[in-house]
Amino acid sequence: MALPLLKYAPTSQNSRVKALRVGSDEDPKAVAMDKAMDREDQNFVIEAAYRQIFFHAFKVDRDRTLESQLRDGQITVRDFIRSLCLSDTFTRSFYNLNSNYRVARHLVEKLLGRPVHGKSEEIAWSAVIMTRGIKGAVDDILNSQEYLDNFGYDTVPYHRNRVVGSRDLGESPFNLTSPRYEAYYRSILGFPQVVYTGTAKAFPERTRQRRGGFPEDYLPWVRTLPALRNSGGSSGNTGMDYMAKVPYRSIGR
Repeated sequence: MALPLLKYAPTSQNSRVKALRVGSDEDPKAVAMDKAMDREDQNFVIEAAYRQIFFHAFKVDRDRTLESQLRDGQITVRDFIRSLCLSDTFTRSFYNLNSNYRVARHLVEKLLGRPVHGKSEEIAWSAVIMTRGIKGAVDDILNSQEYLDNFGYDTVPYHRNRVVGSRDLGESPFNLTSPRYEAYYRSILGFPQVVYTGTAKAFPERTRQRRGGFPEDYLPWVRTLPALRNSGGSSGNTGMDYMAKVPYRSIGR
């Protein structure tokens, strides 16, 4: 039996209050298909949708049929986003490699454009995934009033209100706070790792030439010098008892 969405309290006002500030580079950039005037603008909307869901879409991840339907007006941007969330790429590269909690957090961040309201919202949406699957969770989020009020049918979801008025640094992008692979699977896959497939660059021959200033160059000359010996016996303070000269503090004095 499908469970209703559990109640949770909002923990942040950042995504629900309109910002009163001068425009900056961190302001959200709305990309909508209804504003696309030519094919180049349509391609920009499609690329924005791929970046929002996959962060980066390789050639094998793209669906030319869906892109053609979106350009011809047969489906809306909201339908295109839904198809990406239910695609084989999303299922294979994210849903199968993460827990329901992380999948719920990822869907809220990517589709609603805001962080989750604490662990309670993660539990609420993970219960939907547990009972109705990923399809039920995606449909509920896309049909929610919050999604329709902020993005409607033709706007690609984006990170809403990243600038926080009380802080110099705004919210971090979701691809940094919620990477694709969980720590457990990153350890299995060996991430992070540095793979270098090129060839090592050889130093030129002139770098091996001695240009003076190396102590090793003077070692043969030092060995030819006569040994320095004191002919006058002990001199200076070599026979001084240093330990007797060290002051100390006796207990009881």
